[in-house]
Amino acid sequence: MKILNTKAIQSVDHATCEAQNISTIDLMERAASVVSCELISRFLPGKRFVIIAGPGNNGGDALAVARMLIEQGYKRVEVFLFNVTGKLSHDCEEERNKLITIDGVDFSEINRAFNPPYLSKNDVVVDGLFGSGLNKPLQGGFLSLARYVNESGAYVVSIDMPSGLFCEWNSEVNLRDVVHANLTLTFQLPRLSFFFKENHQAVGEWKLLDIDLDNDAIKGAESDFYVIDAHNVAALMHLRDPFTGKRDYGSALLFAGSTGMMGAAVMCARAVMRAGAGLCTVHSARGGLQILQTAVPEVMFEPDRNEHFISEMKLHHKHQAIAVGPGLGTQEQTASALRDLLQHADAPLVLDADALNCIAAHPEMLQILPPKTVITPHAGEFDRLFGEHRNSESRLRTAIEMSRQYNIIIVLKGHYSAVVRPTGRVYFNCTGNAGMATAGAGDVLTGIIAAFLSQGYNPEYAATIGVFFHGVAGDMAAEEFGEFGMTACDIADRTGLAIRKVLLENNR
Repeated sequence: MKILNTKAIQSVDHATCEAQNISTIDLMERAASVVSCELISRFLPGKRFVIIAGPGNNGGDALAVARMLIEQGYKRVEVFLFNVTGKLSHDCEEERNKLITIDGVDFSEINRAFNPPYLSKNDVVVDGLFGSGLNKPLQGGFLSLARYVNESGAYVVSIDMPSGLFCEWNSEVNLRDVVHANLTLTFQLPRLSFFFKENHQAVGEWKLLDIDLDNDAIKGAESDFYVIDAHNVAALMHLRDPFTGKRDYGSALLFAGSTGMMGAAVMCARAVMRAGAGLCTVHSARGGLQILQTAVPEVMFEPDRNEHFISEMKLHHKHQAIAVGPGLGTQEQTASALRDLLQHADAPLVLDADALNCIAAHPEMLQILPPKTVITPHAGEFDRLFGEHRNSESRLRTAIEMSRQYNIIIVLKGHYSAVVRPTGRVYFNCTGNAGMATAGAGDVLTGIIAAFLSQGYNPEYAATIGVFFHGVAGDMAAEEFGEFGMTACDIADRTGLAIRKVLLENNR
């Protein structure tokens, strides 16, 4: 699914009207209808609604919503149209004219002074001040209104976008000066700003409402940002031939584990096997033999000469994928061994955890990363590699730059993990849940990606597919154990079931 910028959204709206031979106000009515249906599904007719509408088309949406709620028997609907310049958009004016014909409608058009209505936590405010067309921060009375709404405690529903928040980049926006929605109802496609952690306080829960925008226009629109889609993931999957053996699904080599951190190696190896690799070998500290062979008997163990940590990363056999990092430690001998591996690796690499910390301590190693290496940092690991960042928006911008500069795939882990490709394309993942904020979940992701690399998927696809199935497995674990009770091993053990679920649901 594409994430389009403001200009592209406007072009798609225009193309939809042309292709379907409808007017812009017909599209506005369609949008207002789905918003009204969503509100009706959530709130009883006795609820008090306060509609705040701006002078543009977002305001027109809000006015149409107000009319539809009244027509459906909602008696406590108060409408405020802010027309401080005396100029409304054509469609907003049309919607105003329709609304004021309703007998007894509680409607106020604000031209100058405004005495705000009393708002309580029992009220619903529908924010239709400014949508995706906003091109400058809120000022003056609109800024005061946003702050008043935020301080009221009312439940806020924003149409299209929370007023004051831009669709894409908001580094120069003071989020205190933006309407803080509990629910944002947007149309057909998500907005880039929804995927940044700092914007959550303004966006709240967000939901896409289908208004039948023209598919050809959407397909033709250019974008570098996408949401990973179950249907597309299923289409990328290599279905298994019954006349195959384990070597047809590749061998993954893991450099993982050290004294006190063998669990990371165990979780990573378990994920490799659950995600479909034919063979897995773990090279680890010699002292980890019994732990590894007992916990994951399906994998082979290759002991390091050192009892407590990995001191060498030699390739003694042919492998289709190599993963480095979980529970590795950051000893100088380990870092030196990693440097040697990066110079001689002959298979696709995925680097995580302490492999990244070793590189952060020796940043010259960034220069010798093999092309299309997959790295999977969380925010802290990313900042250790590439410098401190103020927020997730600036971190993503740097990830795009670094991915292109070093020709690597960066999986920037978070609530919406972003898979950044050297081409500049970014794929956001929407599967997963807060229960995955648990020790070892990242080690499981490393194993899943390594498994897909070993099965012959190119690194871009392996990272994208791996992130998606990791989240689906996490959701399945949460259903069974709850977000508080799930563990990383629960995620690993449900990876195969997650793959089966997605394939069945998409007829594969």
